[in-house]
Amino acid sequence: MQRPVSIPRPLVRVNQWSILLSTIATWIFHQPLLLLIPLIANLLGLFFNFNPLMKFSRLFLKKKSSEYIPEDVVQQKFNSCIAISCLVLGFIGFELDKPVIGYIFTIMVATASGIAILGFCIGCFIFFQLNQFRYKIKKATHS
Repeated sequence: MQRPVSIPRPLVRVNQWSILLSTIATWIFHQPLLLLIPLIANLLGLFFNFNPLMKFSRLFLKKKSSEYIPEDVVQQKFNSCIAISCLVLGFIGFELDKPVIGYIFTIMVATASGIAILGFCIGCFIFFQLNQFRYKIKKATHS
């Protein structure tokens, strides 16, 4: 399957909302299985370029995909890795009856999703800083 260069922002927002709402629902209903919804969707997106939540949401776009603000696929995959890690660790914490671990990781991913919905992407910031660090290392080794 060909990997797209960008993802329309509304589809990224759907993914962010799914993470935020599933974590909140997990806390309210004490049902960690709800974390599997965004977890599986993001795993499928990461490994097979097929996030079912985004695929379904694409049906509701009113304009062509290219007319929306594009989100970089590489950055989104990086963000997805962070979300997957937090969702897995949160799920494991709750399932192993270690709720403190569950809450720590789900609060982190819910906070990051909520802040991203408001317009600042923490994962993108980390991605940028990581690339800056790599550049400085590369520049220092070639000097």
